[in-house]
Amino acid sequence: MVIGVCTIELRIHGGRSLKEKRRVLRSVKDRIRNRFNVSIAEVGYLDKWQRALLGFVAVSNDRNHVTGLLESVVSAVDSMGVAEIVDDEIEIL
Repeated sequence: MVIGVCTIELRIHGGRSLKEKRRVLRSVKDRIRNRFNVSIAEVGYLDKWQRALLGFVAVSNDRNHVTGLLESVVSAVDSMGVAEIVDDEIEIL
């Protein structure tokens, strides 16, 4: 079994409240979850209005599949244009 973990740090421009931040993150999480079938959680910067740290997890029996899937997730989040990716990291366990 191969487990892939990806974290993406986002900068949300124009966020003036936690409510606006949650709306943007809900949109990102719903789209990614529906398209890629990965588990997603907000794992950092919970009290910051313009920053977020999202964690994504995928499980498979093929290392290349997990790596490609998580790279596609990063690309999809970037192409949404709702937030700027400050940093991303993929770890295969």
